[in-house]
Amino acid sequence: MRSFKNKSIWLIGASEGLGREVARLLNAEGAKLFLSARNETSLRDLCHEMLDATPLPLDVTNAESIRSAYALIEYLDVIIYNAGAYDPMPTQNWDTDKALRMIDVNLNGCLRAVGEVLPDMLANRSGHIVLIGSLSAYGGLPKAIGYGASKAAVASIAETMRHDLKGTGVEVQLINPGFIKTRLTDKNNFKMPQLLTPINAAKHVIKGMRKNTFRYDFPWPFSGIIKLFTSLPDFIKFRT
Repeated sequence: MRSFKNKSIWLIGASEGLGREVARLLNAEGAKLFLSARNETSLRDLCHEMLDATPLPLDVTNAESIRSAYALIEYLDVIIYNAGAYDPMPTQNWDTDKALRMIDVNLNGCLRAVGEVLPDMLANRSGHIVLIGSLSAYGGLPKAIGYGASKAAVASIAETMRHDLKGTGVEVQLINPGFIKTRLTDKNNFKMPQLLTPINAAKHVIKGMRKNTFRYDFPWPFSGIIKLFTSLPDFIKFRT
């Protein structure tokens, strides 16, 4: 089983919620952390409680911001892309600006970050890329304009990378959480099945990262129900 002790890990989206708890678990294991998010104050507060963590504030919607942060990392074993934007949006309440913001953070930010680290990982023939997706990627779900599309695209990117990087020494993993109790999901006005605390979700993420499998979905059985629902024939799935 994979260990992260003494591994150099860049966690993007570390300032709160899931990312913050993943950082704490990796720090407890002895990883060398580089932590990024827009909230510099929160990042520095988090790093102060850790033994070997460097704050690298950035904006994932700005390629130069990501490039400048990565330039400060001498060597990288693992990148975790966890930055996310979310607004619940039924089609009737379409908000183009919010939808585009979700696409830019969740998808385009992922492309910018991976694009920076991948050439070096390929040159070193070593690396571990972890993309935090979502169970919403399995199919179009209610109230998920923008968010579901962005996460479905991240899943597609991860799958393509998995095909293309075979034999290069660079490993790709896609980790798909369900609902996590954060300031983002606090926006929801519907019941969220098997709602996890950030620390419990973080334990799942670390468990998934230790495995040699490409995809890790959680929590069960909700993840299985989502996959079953999205695989139903259209005449059942969309019946009124």
